[in-house]
Amino acid sequence: MEVDSFTLPGCPTSLASTGLRTGRWAVGLARHPAAGYARGDRYLARCGVGPRQPTRGGVVSIRVLIAKPGLDGHDRGAKIVARALRDGGMEVVYAGLHQTPEQIVEAALQEDVQAVGLSIHSGAHMTLFTRVVNLLAERGAGDVVVFGGGIIPKPDTAALKERGVAEIFTPGTRTTDIVDWVRGNVKPRD
Repeated sequence: MEVDSFTLPGCPTSLASTGLRTGRWAVGLARHPAAGYARGDRYLARCGVGPRQPTRGGVVSIRVLIAKPGLDGHDRGAKIVARALRDGGMEVVYAGLHQTPEQIVEAALQEDVQAVGLSIHSGAHMTLFTRVVNLLAERGAGDVVVFGGGIIPKPDTAALKERGVAEIFTPGTRTTDIVDWVRGNVKPRD
């Protein structure tokens, strides 16, 4: 089954155009037969939710890596954001669960992404997000925009921004807001 072809009863196929909040229909998505389409594949069909996106009309699309650092096992929000970004015209690489900061940075460099989106619920965001930002800088990729989301307390949001994380999205953020933020803050490479 091609992932792009499925629909869930009562759920829209395009999250980005509906403005659904992250997690609204994640339970239905996880139970759908297509939800297991790529478990075990490192890049989940290059974007976790659909095929690689070509350039559009000669314009190079923004490339974003979505990753789950650490031992966090909750990936529904990350997959929904990956789909929203893809539906918003971006090329998305989904690195999957249980990634180390080193693996995330290596994938970001290999895939030549302009942004890295990190999703976490385990409480290790201060350490793991900061490590990704620092490793990118050490590897000469300090221009890669790092943003994150998950269960992150407000005081930690300010501290993460001071450490180089460009934006934090918490539960309830509209997917359209995330797509718009990425479009407004990440420049495609030539």
